[in-house]
Amino acid sequence: MIYNIRGQHFQVTDALRDYVEKKLSRLEKYFEVPVASEINITLSVTKGQHTVEVTIPLVGVLLRAEEKSGDMYASIDLVVDKLERQIRKHKTKVNRKFRQGSGVKALFRETGSAVGLLEEEDELELVRTKRFTLKPMDVEEAILQMNLVGHNFFVFANVDNKEVNVVYKRSDGKYGLIEQN
Repeated sequence: MIYNIRGQHFQVTDALRDYVEKKLSRLEKYFEVPVASEINITLSVTKGQHTVEVTIPLVGVLLRAEEKSGDMYASIDLVVDKLERQIRKHKTKVNRKFRQGSGVKALFRETGSAVGLLEEEDELELVRTKRFTLKPMDVEEAILQMNLVGHNFFVFANVDNKEVNVVYKRSDGKYGLIEQN
């Protein structure tokens, strides 16, 4: 695996770099072939919170996890655990859909330890479906509507590009916009 480790607002030490690489190398056992793309790791410290963000682009799948804690090493451990859970859940989903062994399933290796843990994972269950008409509005109005209903995201028809967009509230208190490609 190729690691792109960078620090935001601080210098990444060799010890920290080695720890990140050692922990993320645990994920190699889940992949049939080595990950050819670059794994992006961002380490940052803001107001005493140590944040680790990891993005692993694969063919047809993007694995991403972010964790915050009071200790950088604990954040690294938590983010690796979260990525392992994502891989196991995705692998279970893929195995259910593709019993033949083609497609995305070929990315993941069968491991004895993961099989036992897969049985403990919760089943994905859809519990509610909502339908509503999308009112054309601009981004600012969508943010206001989102805040009025008290949600952390809002789906709307963007009056500027005539597409369905989503505005959402980020963990830093700012807002994000998701547009269709």
